[in-house]
Amino acid sequence: MNTILVTTSRGLDELLKSEIETLCPGVEIKMSPGAMQFSGTLEQAYTLCLWSRLANRVIWLLNTGKAGDADALYDTASEIDWQMHLSSKHTLSVQFVGTNRAINNSQFGAVKVKDAIVDHFVEQGQPRPSVEKRQPDVPVYVRLQRETALIGIDLSGSSLHQRAYRQDTGDAPLKEHIACAMLMRSGWAQTPTAPLVDIMCGSGTIAIEAAYIARNIAPGMKREYWGFNQWLGHNPTLWDSLVDEALAAQRPAEGTIVAADISRKLIGIARKNADLAGVYDAIQFSVQDATKASPPTKSPGFVVTNPPYGERLGELTDLIPLFSAWGKRFKEAWKDWHVTLLSSNRDLLRVMKLRAAKDYAMNNGKLECRLVNYQLDDANCEQFGDEAENHEFANRLRKNLKKRKSWLKKQNTDCYRIYDADLPDYNVAIDRYADWLVVQEYAPPKTVSEDKARRRLQEVLLHLPAVTGVSSKKIALKVRSQQKGTKQYEKMAQQGNTIEVHENGATFIVNPTDYLDTGLFLDHRDTRQMVKDRAKGKDVLNLFAYTGSVSVFAAMGQARSVTTVDMSKTYLDWARQNFARNKLSGAYAFVQADCTSWLNQHDGKYDLIFIDPPSFSNSKRMQNTWDVQRDHVALITDAVACLRPAGTIIFSNNRKGFKLDNQALSALGLNVEEITSRTIPEDFVKQSPVHKCWILQL
Repeated sequence: MNTILVTTSRGLDELLKSEIETLCPGVEIKMSPGAMQFSGTLEQAYTLCLWSRLANRVIWLLNTGKAGDADALYDTASEIDWQMHLSSKHTLSVQFVGTNRAINNSQFGAVKVKDAIVDHFVEQGQPRPSVEKRQPDVPVYVRLQRETALIGIDLSGSSLHQRAYRQDTGDAPLKEHIACAMLMRSGWAQTPTAPLVDIMCGSGTIAIEAAYIARNIAPGMKREYWGFNQWLGHNPTLWDSLVDEALAAQRPAEGTIVAADISRKLIGIARKNADLAGVYDAIQFSVQDATKASPPTKSPGFVVTNPPYGERLGELTDLIPLFSAWGKRFKEAWKDWHVTLLSSNRDLLRVMKLRAAKDYAMNNGKLECRLVNYQLDDANCEQFGDEAENHEFANRLRKNLKKRKSWLKKQNTDCYRIYDADLPDYNVAIDRYADWLVVQEYAPPKTVSEDKARRRLQEVLLHLPAVTGVSSKKIALKVRSQQKGTKQYEKMAQQGNTIEVHENGATFIVNPTDYLDTGLFLDHRDTRQMVKDRAKGKDVLNLFAYTGSVSVFAAMGQARSVTTVDMSKTYLDWARQNFARNKLSGAYAFVQADCTSWLNQHDGKYDLIFIDPPSFSNSKRMQNTWDVQRDHVALITDAVACLRPAGTIIFSNNRKGFKLDNQALSALGLNVEEITSRTIPEDFVKQSPVHKCWILQL
């Protein structure tokens, strides 16, 4: 008898304990988070390696001792007679799990144990064994529990979830032992002849593991590499007999197992993996949409699946309508079935409007997930009317659209704001750009919990397509928080969704997905018209020009010349494209420079200067930091030096609480007039203006 340590993932402890008790009857198990210990035989250790569907590793413990510091750890490892387990010719590796105050780096701990092993051979006058990280002859495992180290041989060699049949996967593969835990928690594994459907099967792991269970195939049967293959304590005869018994125990599959996915590519991968696993003929493969799928059998069974979690913010725009439609389909077509779903986003599952029977904590890799069971009984299949008809946010949005209708008829634009945190609980701004919607979620105040804010956002995304008629695939989601410097222009994604929008006779390129801002500030719509009206025959300078929309209107207003200055090459190229789309050619200059230093050194003269600076910037391309409150007088002073007599500066910014230094500007000979109310479009009218604007006249 020897102490055997068996490890698993978070949330699988109780299941693994029951499995060990079934495979190794009569053992007394000591449990700790993610690990089981018991006194057992080599045959029992081999049995777990071959048959456990839930374990990660099976460790044949050699010593348990002190590890309060590096010397104590070294001594505990040195107490083992390593020549009983490997020779100098063998390769070894040390996997070290855990840290404590003295050993706060697992790599350091592994090196200390490795040193103890090789020193043992050197002290006996033998050559040092060499280290091999990939498939060593003898893998050593060390688990640190506070001041104690457990050291042994990793009989599994590599994690047991690696069944050796999965050659290809999708983007978010489900580990095989997690798939088995899902099947067990669902109740299907206790009745493996019942129909089973994985309706979002991905690479097919759940269906393949189900086929293994149905056919009583040992999950370790196809593995070739084991940590005991070269171990001196290995008993090949015993192992071979257990493998022969496992082969004899296999049985024909009964019942229906279906693997379905909307992706033909993933179904192809699942077919290939099932073929390699030897269970291709036990699974029915199908390309279908989960939101339209029907049960494959008349008798009810189990749906067990691992749907997308929506870990990335932008994914929610597609997933929320999908889960809503999926929940409705379950109610319509899957009555009396059991449904088991694994997700790290419990709120996303709530969109399905199903009452959970039970849920369990379970990790999928590093993600903390919930495994949720539903029973599609009469209560769960009750059909509800169109919730959007009575939903608070949907009603407000519908009211806004009705109110905008008459206003829009008078406008010449297809990009405008339709909602701006009108309801405190739904703290988002929603802008329409042609046939796209851009949803900007304001960072919630500290008084609102993160969970509540996320649920409210999901409700917004759920109702938007129904109320506006815009497809969920054309809804872009962004988080709007306090931005500093050029952060508002930083790239968020790489989707390349550029579209054309129209405003008062001009055409602009916008990108609804890739940046926090789209390329066109809608709140400056009226300000751009003001520039156009004043530009005829004048030399115009546009500072902090972004994508040059103000410059375009200056050119359309027949300005004599337009100079566009911005620090970003990307946005200057964008500005050039905007000019090209509007077929503008003439005395138009595009300058890549730090506007503050360029203006300070510039001696050109302009009749009209438009300045809309950021609130703050510490960009590496700037010589100094920029703060609009602190530095606006210096900036405007430099601008005045470039202004012709009777010239005009239009100055705007959106910093909350900004105060223009009227006294300092008057001393420059400027007549200061605030025109904020005249520059706020009707779709941006709020109690607190989105920006402030002044005309500064020499």
